[in-house]
Amino acid sequence: MYDDLWSDWYLPAAMPALERLFFSKIAPGSCVLDLCCGSGHVTQELVRRGYEVTGVDNSAGLIALARRLMPGVDLQVQDARQLALERHFDAVLSTFDSLNHILSLEDLRKVFESVYGLLNYGGRFVFDMNVEEAYSLDLKQWAVDIKESRVGMVRGQYDVFSKTARTELLWFVKSEDGNCWRQHRSVVEQRCYAQSEILQALHAAGFRSTDVFTSTEAGITSDLGFGRLFFVARCLDVPAA
Repeated sequence: MYDDLWSDWYLPAAMPALERLFFSKIAPGSCVLDLCCGSGHVTQELVRRGYEVTGVDNSAGLIALARRLMPGVDLQVQDARQLALERHFDAVLSTFDSLNHILSLEDLRKVFESVYGLLNYGGRFVFDMNVEEAYSLDLKQWAVDIKESRVGMVRGQYDVFSKTARTELLWFVKSEDGNCWRQHRSVVEQRCYAQSEILQALHAAGFRSTDVFTSTEAGITSDLGFGRLFFVARCLDVPAA
């Protein structure tokens, strides 16, 4: 359902920001890590542009979908907090507020430490995260997506006190004989961090040069930019052998 709902939504809307902050700065042929790559929609664009790409995600199901799309690409199931990869990278990209799914500041710092340890000197880490403004759109109303063999329902809720957001998904998939529908439920959680918290976690992980851009500054004019910040952090130390 994730793949169906959001597969063609993020990349076209985010392209102005990615062009300015990533694609125009990273030369084709560079080694790039797509962190939290999901089912590979941004990964495909990285491959198309001539990068040497590795993609990682914590979801085995989404990685399986990505492997069908890109059978020759290095795609691995890994935890972003404990990346275990055998190479270093010229750049790391993490898109579609993936890092908001990291639910504690300590774990967010672990992600940043993992990324820092994999970057070559001067390497660029580009990612976007939602801030509180974005979650104000979650009004507890169901959005319905209907297809011939599947009916999906999604609604978001945000708790201003705990700074946590919950996206509830309820979907029904038609059986092969068409006589019944199987129900599925899932809840996806996110954590809202202040910009200052994100910057402090980056600094604690070793990043000493970080720029922050609003979506408007990055060139996004669509609704995707509402409450979304883009971060560009650089590794200025030689990684350990």
